[in-house]
Amino acid sequence: MAKDVCPYRLDPDGADTHGETVRLREQGPIALVELQDGVLAWSVHDYAIAKEIMGDERFSKNPRRNWPAYINGEISNGWPLITWVAMDTMATQDGVDHARLRKLLLKAFTERRVEAMKPHIEKTVNDLLDAMEAADEEIIDLKGWFHAELPTRLMCDLFGVPEESRADVLAGGHKNIDTRISAEVAEANLHQWQKAISDLVEYKRVTPGDDLTSALITAKDEGSSLTHSELIGTLHLLLGAGSETLVNALAHSSLALLDDPELRAKVMSGEISWEHIWEEALRVESPVAHLPFRYATEDFDIGGVHIAKGDAILIDFAGIGRDPALHGESADVFDPLRQDKTNLSFGHGVHYCLGARLARHAWMIGIPALFRRFPGMRLAVRRDELVGQGSFVVNGHASLPVRLRAEVPGTV
Repeated sequence: MAKDVCPYRLDPDGADTHGETVRLREQGPIALVELQDGVLAWSVHDYAIAKEIMGDERFSKNPRRNWPAYINGEISNGWPLITWVAMDTMATQDGVDHARLRKLLLKAFTERRVEAMKPHIEKTVNDLLDAMEAADEEIIDLKGWFHAELPTRLMCDLFGVPEESRADVLAGGHKNIDTRISAEVAEANLHQWQKAISDLVEYKRVTPGDDLTSALITAKDEGSSLTHSELIGTLHLLLGAGSETLVNALAHSSLALLDDPELRAKVMSGEISWEHIWEEALRVESPVAHLPFRYATEDFDIGGVHIAKGDAILIDFAGIGRDPALHGESADVFDPLRQDKTNLSFGHGVHYCLGARLARHAWMIGIPALFRRFPGMRLAVRRDELVGQGSFVVNGHASLPVRLRAEVPGTV
């Protein structure tokens, strides 16, 4: 790891994700950053270089083979980002191992199967909107009531997680993205999450159903090369990251429409399409900020820096979407009518997000339905009063307070 560059310490609170990227760009297309416990890594915020790295298998996803700090025991189980490293998942595998795991999951996310889920998505959306409409509250947290509930319900239904187990299964994913947690909380979360998923696997062995958990167990028991740790890790990945990222994709889109009445009117009238809102929201507000990790398997000179074999790398997706080299001086501006909305928010190459199609369907059903149901909905606070989620891994706000109904003139 380079010693002649002063590393920028990423804010664990994630209070100013885009401001940090502006400061990181001062180092060039790749910046040296400091994580908790003094761990150093490279952050890539340049679109072209990030795409090159994500498409080059010499930048490995496997820390067990390619990150000396982890292999040598320098990374403890109390490190706040430990679950991104220690879990044996598709996202921490390369080559044939990654392909083997991905193949097992592809059948769950085919176009045909996702299309077949549309009626269930519509029912889930309507159930949530009904609950919001029935709520006797002047102000509600839209993120908590809708943006978080829709993805978590869909993923839990897809994996057959029983109602009574959902809180335990999902708790680990919430802590997984919190970069403020203490060593004690991080270590406890690693154990709690592993136990919750293991309990789910045992439950589905006894009570199998038409769900993805049961299908993965059957594949393992019928002789696939899926190991027990890979089974647990895969469920960690999809139940955690699979829901958390869509939460903020929904929330940022809603915020853009709530914050700009003129834009909202044009969308509702059909002058601007929902597809344009979806793509531009992904570009300018990637749900993921700095995604851990890749590891150099050999020395590289790239982006004006020397990355040594074994160095850890973060991909700054929030910065990539706003790369001025690609999107010019207006890169930070939310403009759904811009012609080029190129982004990498769902990844690139062999690790491209399996759930991208499902996420798009959930958004396309959920966001239009939300704004049709509550045409008078508006922010209950100023946009600059919203606070960060407490993470440099994801890009989001802790809450999104709204008034669901327009005030009636003359009332108090």
